[in-house]
Amino acid sequence: MEDGLLRIVVLGAAAGGGFPQWNANNEACRRARAGDPAARPRTQCSIAVSGDDDNWIVVNASPDLRQQIEARPMLQPRRGLRDSPIAGVILTCGEVDAVAGLLHLRESQSFTLFATGRVHEALRANPIFNALNPAFVERRAVALGEAFDLPGGVVAELFSVPGKVALYLEGDTADLSGGAEDTVGLRLADRLGSACYFISGCARLPADVAERLRGSDLVFFDGTLWTDDEMICEGSGSKTGQRMGHMSVADPHGTIETFRYIEVRRKVFIHINNSNPILLDDSPERAIAKQAGWEVAYDGMEIVL
Repeated sequence: MEDGLLRIVVLGAAAGGGFPQWNANNEACRRARAGDPAARPRTQCSIAVSGDDDNWIVVNASPDLRQQIEARPMLQPRRGLRDSPIAGVILTCGEVDAVAGLLHLRESQSFTLFATGRVHEALRANPIFNALNPAFVERRAVALGEAFDLPGGVVAELFSVPGKVALYLEGDTADLSGGAEDTVGLRLADRLGSACYFISGCARLPADVAERLRGSDLVFFDGTLWTDDEMICEGSGSKTGQRMGHMSVADPHGTIETFRYIEVRRKVFIHINNSNPILLDDSPERAIAKQAGWEVAYDGMEIVL
């Protein structure tokens, strides 16, 4: 791999539960289970990034991480009896869907775990994560807005985005929107300055975040729901997208409309719920998203900047 290039691989493109979700019986999930090529299955949201094709960083450790590693040779052992090219993991929130996969990485393999102090606090409060032996796993708290170096020549930065506290922490606070460190976006850049943004959860897009994204090479953005009341209308849930900390794609103040005024070279929806029709290649909603300049992430999608 040429020095300085940023290689990004989508490990999982779906929201929590994956696609098809284990207990979901809507038409889209039925089509996926039946092997319909227009309803491609997807595991839960995560990407991997490398600046040298040797050291890889996993962004959000989904519950499907072991399956994702086995599906992607670049994340598999290369030398010796015990080995992994995974040099680090970055967490952008403390949700189960982003941290449960850490338990797949407990077999005495060295890597660095990067997250905000708030997310590290949530992990420390749950003794099951003590399975990550501190002799092998360094837990590094990252301040918002401060660039930090990753193995392989990638530079990262975390920044706050509107979101919510993790589901299992909702009982601890009256303000479900959480603090600045509960939900964050991630900027990744290579030695030549090419930049990628990863924002898998975002309740709204404030002006300062929009300005960050303007002119960037690539943005992976929250594509959880097509409309805010989608799960209620389908009958599969009682919460709106806003209640869950997500912008909707197609509402009047949703993602497509908001990004209409933000110049980004390549825009990709990720973290897509099984109820969202953009998962289906032949849906009218997919056509609308494509017409607006958006791509829909899928497992194995690879982009080199």
